[in-house]
Amino acid sequence: MSQTVLHCWRALVRAHPEATALIDGADGRIWTRAALGEAAAGWLRALPSETRAALGRRRVIMAEPNGARWFHVFLGLLEAGAVPAPADARETPAALRDIAAACSAAWLWHDGALENMPLSPLPPRSRRRDLCLVKLTSGSTGAPKPLAFTHAQLLADGRQLAATMGIRPGDLNLAVIPLGHSYGLGSLVMPLLAQGTPLLCAASPLPRALAADCERWRPAIFPAVPTLLRALAQTGIAPAALASLRTIISAGAPLAPETAAAFAQKFSRDIHAFYGASETGGIAYDRTGRAALAAGNVGTPVNGVTLRWRRGGRFTVAGAAVRGRGICSPSDRAAVNARGELILLGRAGRFAKIAGRRVNLAEVENALRALPGVADAFVAGHPARPDALAAAVEIQGGAEIPADAEILAGAEILAGADSRPAAAAPRRQSRPRGRTAARAAHPGGPDARAPLPAPAALRAALGPRLAAWKIPVCILVLKNFPVTARGKTDRRRLTALLAETPRRLRQASPAGAAQAKPAAPAACRAAWNGV
Repeated sequence: MSQTVLHCWRALVRAHPEATALIDGADGRIWTRAALGEAAAGWLRALPSETRAALGRRRVIMAEPNGARWFHVFLGLLEAGAVPAPADARETPAALRDIAAACSAAWLWHDGALENMPLSPLPPRSRRRDLCLVKLTSGSTGAPKPLAFTHAQLLADGRQLAATMGIRPGDLNLAVIPLGHSYGLGSLVMPLLAQGTPLLCAASPLPRALAADCERWRPAIFPAVPTLLRALAQTGIAPAALASLRTIISAGAPLAPETAAAFAQKFSRDIHAFYGASETGGIAYDRTGRAALAAGNVGTPVNGVTLRWRRGGRFTVAGAAVRGRGICSPSDRAAVNARGELILLGRAGRFAKIAGRRVNLAEVENALRALPGVADAFVAGHPARPDALAAAVEIQGGAEIPADAEILAGAEILAGADSRPAAAAPRRQSRPRGRTAARAAHPGGPDARAPLPAPAALRAALGPRLAAWKIPVCILVLKNFPVTARGKTDRRRLTALLAETPRRLRQASPAGAAQAKPAAPAACRAAWNGV
């Protein structure tokens, strides 16, 4: 078998045992390489001997939050010959057991204990001795899918990303994103275990706590997600607090150009867009820090990655980090500009039928994102009308927030749906009624804060861009899109919010309010404009 992750880590420990490996932002403890390695060995020794013997080449679901113990468990499992499958530590025990069953895992680590899964029959031991880890897909559209990777593939991804992003052994890497996600494995875990780049595990993802960690520990690299970067740009943090950061990376979800521009203006630091997939590892990276100022631009291919183009904007990714036979076709569509940069055009295969005609949902989402005041968009079939579409849009960070915005199941609902047919959307809007109704968004103006885009105005603005039958008849305006623990847009939650819209509209209407017991509150009635 070729070089393993453990071989690389042991060599680093032998070469410089007292070098810093990890800093725990929560308690300030500094772990040396030797201390981290000994703690992992101690974790394994503490298990019963029969358990240690049973772990070999078995899958183990590993639900552990970021921190030193994540590495204790991960390295300990590798020492035992197990195949770790990192999962979201915030999942309930019942959900973790379901994941273990779906992934044929024989063991589950959660809440500080290793639990044997009572599976019948017991899953066979992996026949491949070079397997290192199983990635679990995000699960935003269904049950997690297990993706097995070898030591060579994970090491290749980490080395390719370190070379492309300029992550050096002497840098301090700020760890906020989950270590077990593909993004965290490639940009945080593998640089530590393969070349010794130490980590600072942040005490909290809250902007002011991150700023305090940066001022105290002076990290140089910050792999982040758009929601976190937007929060930093909008919070009153002194620019000097992030002065140590040399490279700031954004991945996991589309980065709005407005967020990239606002962050650069406030902190004098460009954001480097990064694009990858669980199956392939890193695919493209913006080395200049300027590509993110254009929607969908994620830079040029990562070192060691080759893109091969197919019809309709589809492409395949080839390289040493790609699982299986080293070639994979992501579910995204893209194009290449004159500078060789990858421009993402949306997910492939997301279609709906409207009156017998197929519409690409990505086309409608891109049209919405192009409107002033819109940071992101999600489109799905209308929950109550088979011949129509529904959409949710996320407003840009500077938009006015009405004082009586309703809080609905964790998402701030700012404006509601226009239930009129798409063809009837007026070109000119009369003054809206209600405190939460908002003016149509427009660029510029003396006020630095953009007005909140109203659903009816958004639909009218789509008129010159889309055929009338493609325009969503319902548009839900949200302050922030819900996201998963990995920073990705939570499509399941957005679909659920859109499904709730007809019911909320009925409650908000006079007829619905008369039937509802008790009646919908005033804030709810005001929140849904255009009824």
